[in-house]
Amino acid sequence: MRAGRVFAYGAAAGLLGDLLLGDPRRGHPVAAFGRAAGAVEQVLWRDHRGWGALHTAVCAGGTAALGLAASRAVRRSPAASVALTAAATWAVVGGTSLAREADAIGRALDAGDVEAARARLPHLCGRDPQALDADGIARAVVESVAENTSDAVVGALVWGAVAGVPGLLGFRAVNTLDAMVGHRSPRYRRYGWASARLDDLAGWPGARLTAVLTTVAGGDPRGAVRAWRADAGRHPSPNAGPVEASFAGAMGVRLGGTLSYGGRMEHRPVLNGATGRAVRAGSGDIARAVRLSRRVGGLALGVCAGARLLASGAASLKNRGVTKGRTS
Repeated sequence: MRAGRVFAYGAAAGLLGDLLLGDPRRGHPVAAFGRAAGAVEQVLWRDHRGWGALHTAVCAGGTAALGLAASRAVRRSPAASVALTAAATWAVVGGTSLAREADAIGRALDAGDVEAARARLPHLCGRDPQALDADGIARAVVESVAENTSDAVVGALVWGAVAGVPGLLGFRAVNTLDAMVGHRSPRYRRYGWASARLDDLAGWPGARLTAVLTTVAGGDPRGAVRAWRADAGRHPSPNAGPVEASFAGAMGVRLGGTLSYGGRMEHRPVLNGATGRAVRAGSGDIARAVRLSRRVGGLALGVCAGARLLASGAASLKNRGVTKGRTS
C-alpha cells in the first residue's frame, strides 16, 4: 500500500477515534511525554539557551525518532502501518476534548453559573479566571478554540501528511514543549527559547492552512479575509494571529484586547475591531466557535490526505518512469 493511502486511512481512523473516544482521563501518551520531558529538564536545566536547545533536541528529536523506528518496524504490513498511523493521530489530536471543555464552559455561562465556568477555564487555557467576567470568559474560550484548532488538529495533520508518524509525534512533542517551557518567565526566558522558536516554525504551515480553511468554512469569508489581512500581523504570536483574526472575521466578533496570565496583564491588539461585535456570554458564540472548529478540522483532513495521496502518486509515477528508462 502506498504511503499516501496509509496516511489517508490512518488519519481518518484516528480522527474518528478522537471523535468517538476523546482523550483518556488517565494514561494519555501526551501526558507521559510531558512527564518524561520534565524529568529531562530536571537533569539539563541551566539558565542558558544552549542547554534549552539540547532539551528540545532530546525530547522532540527522540519522539520523532521513536515514530520513525515504529514506522519502519511495521512498513511491510499495510494493516499495521494504517493502525500505527491511526493510533498516532488519535494520540496527538485533541479536537474532541477541546470541544467538550468549551461546550461545558458555554453551558455553565448559559445557566448563569460564572463560578463554574471560572473553575473549568484552566482546563482549556492559561488565563486567570478570577480576572474575567462572564463575557471575558466567553471571549477567552473562543480565542482558545481558534488557536487550538490549529495546534491540536490542523498542525498535526499537516506534519502527518509531510512526514507520517514521525511528523505527527514530532509536532505534538514540539507543541507540548512550548507549553511547558516556551513562555517568558524568569526560569524559561533563555532555557525555553529554542522550544518557543521551533514551535513557531512547526506551527507556521498549520496556522496558515487553518486560516484559509476558516475563510471557507466560516459564515463570512470576506470578513475572515479582511480581518486576517488587517489584524493578524499585529498579534504577538506569528501563528495565533492569522488563526484568531480569521475566526473573528468569520464569526463577526472582536477578539483580543486586555487579558491576564497569572496576575500579569497583557494588552493585545483587538482583532476585527472595525466591524465585529463583542463576544457575549449566553449568545451562542462558544457553540458557533466549536462548530467552526469541527468544520475546519474535517476540511483539514481532506486537504492533507488529498495532498499526501497526490504526492505519493506523483512519486510512484516518477519511479516508474525511471525504472522504464533503465530497462529500455
